[in-house]
Amino acid sequence: MASIGSLFKRPPSPLIGLDISSSSIKLVELSRDGQGEWMVERCASEPLESDWVIDGNIEKFDEVTEALKRLLKKSGTRTKNVALALPHSSVIAKKIVLPANLSEQELEVQVESEASQYIPFPLDEVSLDFCVMGPNSKNSNDVDVLLAATRKEKVEERNNLAVLVGLTPVVMDVESYAARLAAGRWMDQPQISDEDLVALVKVGARQFSLQIVRGDEILHDSEQGFGGGQLTQLIARQYGISSDEAELKKRTNDLPIDYVDTVLQPFVRNLAQDIARALQFFFTSTPYHSIQHIAMFGGSAGVQGLGKAVEENAGVPVHLLNPFEGMKLAGTVHQSKLKNDAPMYLTACGLAMRRFFS
Repeated sequence: MASIGSLFKRPPSPLIGLDISSSSIKLVELSRDGQGEWMVERCASEPLESDWVIDGNIEKFDEVTEALKRLLKKSGTRTKNVALALPHSSVIAKKIVLPANLSEQELEVQVESEASQYIPFPLDEVSLDFCVMGPNSKNSNDVDVLLAATRKEKVEERNNLAVLVGLTPVVMDVESYAARLAAGRWMDQPQISDEDLVALVKVGARQFSLQIVRGDEILHDSEQGFGGGQLTQLIARQYGISSDEAELKKRTNDLPIDYVDTVLQPFVRNLAQDIARALQFFFTSTPYHSIQHIAMFGGSAGVQGLGKAVEENAGVPVHLLNPFEGMKLAGTVHQSKLKNDAPMYLTACGLAMRRFFS
């Protein structure tokens, strides 16, 4: 039998969200007051070496464990329940249509039966979950069901990491779904209608991902191997320094006067063109021919000039997402640090929000 997990179940509270990427681990803990106002209780990150996490796989388990210990100590949290996430590339997600009158047990049986058609490995090696999304638009007697499946070893890897540092995993999510949840606060603005198509672009160290959403519906999800790490490598080659030194100089803006013209602008131009090409692929492979908004996030989304270059290439307004916009900050959270780093916490913020959303 497949393992029915808790990708979409409401966790107990309190809860911390942990986003493990190729360059860092991000932690966010949220609360809400009696009026429903959001409060950022904890927000911290810990860098990872470039070969510790590759393509979502934890390659240096002991090193990542120690980094997580440092992060927990740095954050000061005492919360043990944790929400984790798997990268989109590790998860098979499929929307299926099932009869609306099925019991939960019957739904599980039907989901397993349907899953066997889409999963290229034995179901006993799979962690499988499903979520009833609502009535089917074409037949009121049916419901749309989202099923998500991944290899058990992928779930166990992250769960074991959490357990080793004294945490209790209660949610295993998908990174793109968590990011979509956090972005929802921005998408609820009156100027964004339920029919608008929004491109959520995450620019990480090794890659960028493109998610096209309309309301709560995810229309497209893809990844491309081009990210902020390439800028670090360009700096290292241009100035004959190590990658670690290049990364430090990039973060502190301690670079020669010709950096913008010779390194930064070509990088920004190429990345913006790649993002525009990814959008064009969406248009040519779907019935859709335009989008109304682009929202960018991730550790490299704030690279100087990138948002403007994407806007010029795509012809669509670009917004740099701050998941904490409009939230109160606890005394332990440094506002000045969040000013530049906020976009990289979107996924971790979405995971922390699972405390309040099923």
